[in-house]
This record gives sequence, C-alpha cells and structure tokens, in this order.
Amino acid sequence: MKDNYIKQGSILAGASLLVRIIGMLYRFPMSNIIGEEGNGLYSVAFEIYDIMLIISSYSLPLAISKMISAKRVKKEHGNIMKMFRCSMIFALISGGAAALILFFGAPFIESHMAGGKYSGLAIPLRFLAPTIFVVAVMGVLRGLFQGKGTMIPTAISQIIEQIVNAFVSIYAAYSLMKAHNLSMELAGWGAAGGTMGTLCGAISGCAILIMVYVIYRPVLKRQAKRDKNRHFDSSGSIYKLILITAIPIILSQTVYQISGIIDYSVLGAIQSSKGWDDLAVKNATGLYSTKYRLLLSVPIAIATSMSSSILPSVVSSYAANDEEGLNKKIATGIKFNLMVAFPCFAGLTVFGKQILMLLFPSQDYITGGKLLMAGSAAIILYAVSNVTGAVLQGIDKMRLPVIHSAIALAVHVGAVVLLLKFTPAGVFALVAGNVVFPLVVSALNMASIYKYTTYRQEVVKTFLVPFLSSVIMGAVSFGVYHILYMLWSHNTVLILLAVLVAVVVYFVLYLALKGATDEEIYEFPMGVRIVKLGRRLKIIQ
Repeated sequence: MKDNYIKQGSILAGASLLVRIIGMLYRFPMSNIIGEEGNGLYSVAFEIYDIMLIISSYSLPLAISKMISAKRVKKEHGNIMKMFRCSMIFALISGGAAALILFFGAPFIESHMAGGKYSGLAIPLRFLAPTIFVVAVMGVLRGLFQGKGTMIPTAISQIIEQIVNAFVSIYAAYSLMKAHNLSMELAGWGAAGGTMGTLCGAISGCAILIMVYVIYRPVLKRQAKRDKNRHFDSSGSIYKLILITAIPIILSQTVYQISGIIDYSVLGAIQSSKGWDDLAVKNATGLYSTKYRLLLSVPIAIATSMSSSILPSVVSSYAANDEEGLNKKIATGIKFNLMVAFPCFAGLTVFGKQILMLLFPSQDYITGGKLLMAGSAAIILYAVSNVTGAVLQGIDKMRLPVIHSAIALAVHVGAVVLLLKFTPAGVFALVAGNVVFPLVVSALNMASIYKYTTYRQEVVKTFLVPFLSSVIMGAVSFGVYHILYMLWSHNTVLILLAVLVAVVVYFVLYLALKGATDEEIYEFPMGVRIVKLGRRLKIIQ
C-alpha cells in the first residue's frame, strides 16, 4: 500500500489555504458591513458554536479516519462499511441533539455570557444551530474518504463550502442589517448574516460529499463482497470504539476551544471593572478575533491539514510495528509544517500592519499590526503541537493530548488573568495566552513522543535552517518594501511585491542551506520540478 501522506496532506493543506484566503476576503466586506461590535458578537457566537460542534461531531473525521485506516491495513472492507453506517447513525443523533440544545438554549447563553455583556448573541447562535447537524453528517463522509487514503473529496467540499459561505455571508449580513436597521440588536442581526453563510456553505459542502459517496459506493460494496474476512465486528463494539476513539479528541479540542470562551468572558469581566463599557468589550473582542486570530488561522490551517493527513499514516505504521517508517513520518510531518510556519511567522511579524492596512483600510490596522507582531510566534508552536498531537493519537496514546491541553489551559488562563488584572495589557493579554497555550502543549507532546517511541528530533534542518532563512527573508523583503515606499507610497502594490520577493528569497535560502534532502523534496507537491529547477540554478547539487 503506497503511503503518500505528504502529497495528500499537501492537497488538503492547499485546499485549506485557499479556503482561509476566501474566508479572509469575504470577512473584509462583511467586517465593514457589521462593524467591530458585530464582529465581536460573530466571534463569540462562533466560539460557542465550535464548542457544541466539537462535543457533538467535530472529532468524527479524525476518529473515523483512524478507525477505518486500521481496518484498511488489515483489508477488512466489510468492517469498513459497517463502521461507516454506525458512524453515520452516531452523527445523526449527536449532531441533531447538539443543534436542538444550541437553538433552544441561545437566549440562556446570551443572558449569562460575561454577565449579559453580549446582547444580541442569541440571534447568530440560532442561525448556527442547524449547521451542527449538517457538519456532523459531513464529518462522517470526510472521515471515510480520509481513512481510505484520499483527501481530494474533503478538499473539494471545503472549497465549495467556503465559496458559498462567502457570497451568502456578505449578502445576508447586508440584507439583515438593512431589514432590521431600527432594531436595538442591529449588530446581532449583522452577525447572524455571517452565520447564515456558514449554514448554506455547510449544506453545499455536504451535498458534494454525498454525490462523491454515491459514485464511490459501488466500489466500496465490491470491496466488501471480496472481503475474505467473514468475522464482522458487532454494532455495539463499533459504537464503543467510536466513543473510545472520539472522546479523547473531543476533550482535547474542547479544552482548546473553551480557552477562547474563557478569554472573552475574563476580558469582559475584568475590563468592565476597570471602566470598559459593553461597546468597548465588543470592539476589543472584534479587534482580537478579526485582526489577529483570523490572519493566524491561515498558516495554522496548513498545520491542521497535515495533522489530518498524517494520522491514518501513523496508524498504519504503528499497526504494522514499522518503527523506522513511523519515525520518518513524524520527522517529515514536523519538518514540512515548520518549513511553512517559519516564513509565515516572519511575514506577519514584519508586515502585520501593512497587510491589515491592505485588508482593513477603514479600521484600526495599527493596533492589529501590533497584535500580530506580539503574537505571530503562535504559528510555529501550533505547527508543532498539532502534528505531535496527531502522532500521539496515532500510537494509541489518546488520553495524553487531553491531559496536555488541560495543563496548557490552566497555564493559559492563569497568564491571561494575571496580565489583565495587574497590567494595562488589555487585549494583548489574550495574545499572550494564545502563545502560551501551544507552547505548553508542544513541550508536553514532544516529551511523550520521546517516551513512547524511539523518535528523536533533529534540530538543525528542521528548526535552524527555516528560522535563519525566514529572518533573512524578512529583512530583505522589509528593506525592499520601505526603500520603494519612499519612492512610491502605494501600499497594495508594494506589499504584493514584497511577498513575492520574500517567497523567492526564502526558498532559495532553504534549498541552498539544505533544509530538506532530494528524497524529501520529491515528496512535496511538484517536488520533481523543484529539484530540477534547483539543480539548474545550482542551488541543489
């Protein structure tokens, strides 16, 4: 069985990158339509929605892909089909229950969130509630395809989902605010427009996956008929396995996601005691979520995609007792993630203000740029924590990422509370917490990998080469931008030119410093072309 998890992960990473870019592009006009207050409500609504989604169904793609990958190694195709059916029943029940709870519980959440500081929150929450049910069904289908070793259906559905989301969000936000322009909860209706786009996008993505499944189903049935294994797992044992596999992922993700809710609640409570009113709290929340977390989500999405791709591959090597293959996959997964994370960190640190000036010209891009400069290091830390967490899940140490996330959450909350209470940090305290969380998780995950595998982290090519290349890249592109800016102060053109210069400088340095071997580069998308071009330019020997 050919293992091409880097290429598959790159497909998913490329799709995720495109999805995030589309997400940013539509957030700009939507952000301008609903304003900072609407952005604040939109962000808080999504934090709550994400928690409900994680509890009910977010873990299903990873859990199901892990289970199906283990059966695929043993060629138990009959059990794969039975697992799929049981997983779908599980998703329908859990997703439906969570959707009903969020819909009918929205007013209660609004009245108790940070002492009622987020008035209008119930409106976007009710629009988000049905999305949980749709995403649950979609998660099972994605888990099936990922467990079978292909990320293409997931990638296509993500792109379609986000395109629909973008158009509907902008139109619905404008329409709902126009229709309710005299409402005291106008910001809530604006945020609801964005969440309506999420629902419509999820429906379209799910429809694509269902069509692919209908086409692929005869192949699955033929494989099941040819299955020589006549011993099928009982439905009870499959449901038990789903719970055993999903619960640690649920808990780990819930711990991470709840940190956002705690951040917003603590920010509202402590800053209110310092004289902030409701509007100031909502504006700070919108600034942090839109100008900081939104931009960081683009490179972090690549790390998440690689984690989804590496998990089935790690399961396969672990099930086959292939120690050498397991170590190679861990090393390549971490190296690939950091190869992307370091230049993203340097770029957002150096050009945070200029990028926000381009994207949000009418809003507070100066403070947003400072937030990015202070907290872009989180990109590197999430790149490590996501992949190492997937490795621990793949080697059946499912509880460890949960424990590590819980410890990180405690440290994170402590740091945020102390900074808010005893310093004038304000929203920068949330940025500090966003760096502390993955730092603690990464350290604990890596210590556990050292304990339970023979893997040992190589440092020079994995960390030092991309770091040095990124520093030089940042300095060169920064110099190019500011020299040209003195001659022609056109930010849009110059930032695009600086990014182009940065990409060229980084990859020339990365290849020249031998950050990756020819064999590793071949595993990358267009790896053969990269090697040929490198040799032609005398960068690669």
